[in-house]
Amino acid sequence: MLLLKKKGFPEDSELVLCNVTSVQHHSVFVNIEEYGLNGMIHISEVSPGRIRNIRDFVREGKVVVCKVLKVNQERGHVDLSLRRVTESQKRSKINEIKHEQKAEKIIEITAAKLKKDAKQVFEEVAGKVLKEYPTLFSCFTEVAEDRLSLEKLGVGKDTAGELESAIKQRIKPAEVAITGALMLTSYAPDGAEVIKEALKKVAEAGAEISYLRAGKYKVTIRAANYKAAEQIVERATSDAITLVTNMDGTGEFEREE
Repeated sequence: MLLLKKKGFPEDSELVLCNVTSVQHHSVFVNIEEYGLNGMIHISEVSPGRIRNIRDFVREGKVVVCKVLKVNQERGHVDLSLRRVTESQKRSKINEIKHEQKAEKIIEITAAKLKKDAKQVFEEVAGKVLKEYPTLFSCFTEVAEDRLSLEKLGVGKDTAGELESAIKQRIKPAEVAITGALMLTSYAPDGAEVIKEALKKVAEAGAEISYLRAGKYKVTIRAANYKAAEQIVERATSDAITLVTNMDGTGEFEREE
């Protein structure tokens, strides 16, 4: 359940989270959680093909993701479809809701620390954030990545400071990883030391190293985005390979697809 309720009516084709309230012979009635509205799913929109027993597909209390087919604002009717929602759309919508619930929980924790009313803090933050961002979580992600100050959005200084601290503790910045195999061979008299020094350069560049077999090492680079990861890969592997080849050896890096 979300604290924030959207105003008005959903748009055609919008995906909405619904709670089944009643299952009838030819239709299903639901509560559209995000809007606080009622909606209906006709039996023909529950599942493809012939349906003998509608309760084989939905029951009271079940949470489902539906697509909005038609909205009649004058009569307050919202027609929905369950069968037109793909599995990927369903997962995406559920993740979106979970993210918003997480953002709301962070606000509740902040309010408790500030000894303020949670609803008031929520209204203060949401009122400022949702003027600039589609969701609370999308805003909080930028805060977690140090790309945004809530105070600049108009959130009060005390609330902004405590909230940003809570966000950074509970939302980790997105991360990408590039993995590959680094092959190093040295024919120098002190070849073992040469390889050791080359691997040290890889580690110093910010890569993780694990042993695979003689002369072959798994290298993993993690960064906030692929551009940054590619730069680390280039620096880490090229420095190591150059050192080994200059010391009577060979080196090669193969990216893992």
